[in-house]
Parts: sequence; C-alpha cells; structure tokens
Amino acid sequence: MDPHLLRTFTTVARLASFSAAARELGYTQSAVSQHIAALEGDLRTDLLTRRPVAPTPAGARLLEHAGPLLLRLDAARADVLRLAAAPPGRVTLAVSPLSVGPRLLAALPASGVALRVLPAAEVPAAVATGGCDLGLVDGLAAASDPLRLPDVAPLTVTGVAEDPLAVLLPAGHPCAERAELRLDDLADARWIHAPDIVAPPPGSRTALRYRGTDLHGLCALAAAGHGLVLLPLRVARTAAAGVAVPLAATRLVHRSELLAPGTTTGAAAALALRLTAGSPYGT
Repeated sequence: MDPHLLRTFTTVARLASFSAAARELGYTQSAVSQHIAALEGDLRTDLLTRRPVAPTPAGARLLEHAGPLLLRLDAARADVLRLAAAPPGRVTLAVSPLSVGPRLLAALPASGVALRVLPAAEVPAAVATGGCDLGLVDGLAAASDPLRLPDVAPLTVTGVAEDPLAVLLPAGHPCAERAELRLDDLADARWIHAPDIVAPPPGSRTALRYRGTDLHGLCALAAAGHGLVLLPLRVARTAAAGVAVPLAATRLVHRSELLAPGTTTGAAAALALRLTAGSPYGT
C-alpha cells in the first residue's frame, strides 16, 4: 500500500473535500482523484462516497489503521534524520499542562530551551516525529506503574515524579471542610472531563466537557461549581479559587514521565539528565 496514496486518502476524509485536500497537499484536484482511485483499485473496494464525501465502512476501517501507520513512518524518518544531523544547540521540549512543576523549573537552563505546551495525548507523537527533541507527559496511574502511552515509535520512557492527588471543590461544597477524601465519598459527584489536561477518576460521571490546555480556566470552572477536578496536590493548592482536599486511601497518583527518541545527544541529552536526576521512578 503506497503511503502517499494513504496520506491523500486520510486528508480527503478529514476535510470531506477533494478540492480542499488538493489545496492542503499542493496537488491538483485531478491528482487527488487519481490517488483515491488507485488506492481503491489496490484494495478492490470503494473507500469514499463522493456526494457527500465521506468514508464508506471499508474506508472507516482503513482510517483506523492509517493514522498509526503514517505516524510510524514519520517517526522513522525523524529518527534517521536525527542520526544524520549535527547535535542541536537548542532544545524544543514538549510539555503537557500539568507537567510544568518544580522539577521542570529547576532543570531548565537560563537559555536554549523552547517549551511547547500540548495536550498530553499529543506529546508522544511530537517527540516521535521530530517536532520536539524531548517530551514531558503526565497522567493518572497506579503507584510505580508506567503511564499508558500510545505506541507511536520506540521512545525511551523514564519516570520523573509521582505526586499525591487532591480534589478541587467549590468553597460551598459539602466536602470542602474535610481533611481528606476517598473516591468512594464522591461516588455520586459529577466531574469536569478535560482530556487535554487531566482525566477524571475511572468510572466517574461527567458534568462538563472542557477542551484546551488553560489550567487556570479549568480550576476556575471547578471553583464555580461546574464539576470537580482531580489534580496533583501541589497544583490544587495553588489554585486561585476553590478548595483543595487531599485524596486518601487510593493507589492512584499523578505520574510524570520523560520521553526521548532513541538517539539523544548534545543539549537535549544534558536536559534529559537534569530532568531525571535523582528520580527514584523507573519506566
């Protein structure tokens, strides 16, 4: 299966337009049509309806495979180019919103590092495809367990930190005066679902869906009573509004991990050492 044809197909399906895909890819509309026809001929099935432009059942199934395949190809290209390139003097570090904490701030040199704040789910791909030299990602995990990350490329994963959790509540919440909480105490609570920043507890009910990486905005929504948020204790305690109540009697922690490509040299390798120095947490 020709990856060029596959990339054209995914672009047409995403934009729902042959002409828009042609503009984005820099092809003529005729060339895009030829690519789709060639791919359909190779697979001996229709992949797109034409009016409107939408995936057929076979096309929808191919899309499930296409994203990871193309990402893996981009990752392979980036990995080879890293070997051929001279070690850079500047490091681009992808960070998820909650991974910006004391360890990162202490490790950053005075200059030479550019930070890109991305949703946690996008950090592995940014490192794998060469958009960033290193990545710092976070999420909920059982103590000492690694995060469940997408398999985008052979990345080196190093545990950096594990922090206790807290629930951010509005000041008038019935549990706001508690010294600590168990998740069982909040079985009927509704949570803000903010996948770009933090996941709610497993099995929880959603009050509001929030897309974006603005942590202050998320905390303001929780403080205003639009739903509870589970945060690292250090973050919840610094929220401008709301009440942070530590979570007790749970194996869940907030875990941070450093992602690096197979080949890391120069300034990127030095920063990786600073970020992981003294960390007792493995992969």
